[in-house]
Amino acid sequence: MIKVENIRKEFGDNLVLNDVSFSFEKRKTNLIIGESGSGKTTLLKLLIGLHTLDSGNIIYDGRVFNEMKLKQKRLIRQEIGMLFQGGALFDYMSVEENIMFPLTMFTEQSEEEKLDRVNFCLQRVNLENTNTLLPSELSGGMLKRVAIARAISMNPKYLLCDEPNSGLDPKTAIVIDNLIQEITEEFDMTTIVNTHDMNSVMQIGENIVFIHKGVIWWEGNKEELIHTNNKELNDFVFASELFKRLKNK
Repeated sequence: MIKVENIRKEFGDNLVLNDVSFSFEKRKTNLIIGESGSGKTTLLKLLIGLHTLDSGNIIYDGRVFNEMKLKQKRLIRQEIGMLFQGGALFDYMSVEENIMFPLTMFTEQSEEEKLDRVNFCLQRVNLENTNTLLPSELSGGMLKRVAIARAISMNPKYLLCDEPNSGLDPKTAIVIDNLIQEITEEFDMTTIVNTHDMNSVMQIGENIVFIHKGVIWWEGNKEELIHTNNKELNDFVFASELFKRLKNK
């Protein structure tokens, strides 16, 4: 479990997050939703230490991340798999080299052990025998699946996903959503997905937090979301005709 307690972050005179507290649960897909500029991306960056807190705590299974020294924070980061928006694969590396990269950086495994892990991760995302391909030879959906394979290569306790369905067609987005949910349960991970894709919310939204103007405005699951009377959340979620029809059923 990852907990955030009373966290606050501002940039100059811009208060981005104000007294935010929430628990991201283990073996669940925890979704952060909200409008652009609401603070959800800042929250994700705080969780991995790309920004520093102004106040509050970030706690990984009882360990207070923001109070740790740099060496201790690095150990926590090795327990985190990160799926970046767009995949963020190295263009000059093959699929195999991309997935092997964190294993080379952070472990002392032999080449044989690393290759075994690469092949296991590729099999798990249904991309067997793509080891030698370059990112430029992959479709958008394949790129995301390779990025997921790299994110789980270190067998992480935590998986953080930033807009995993960005740029994907609806059918491929469903494949990625299902894969994220499956590996969350299979590998016993705490998964956090930052998204504005309402199809993803309805597909895998087990534990949802809605951030509005830097504060937590609502929290619940996808079933509760459909029936909420929260005006700001309704305005955000049910902007499309599709979700208006869902609301009125």
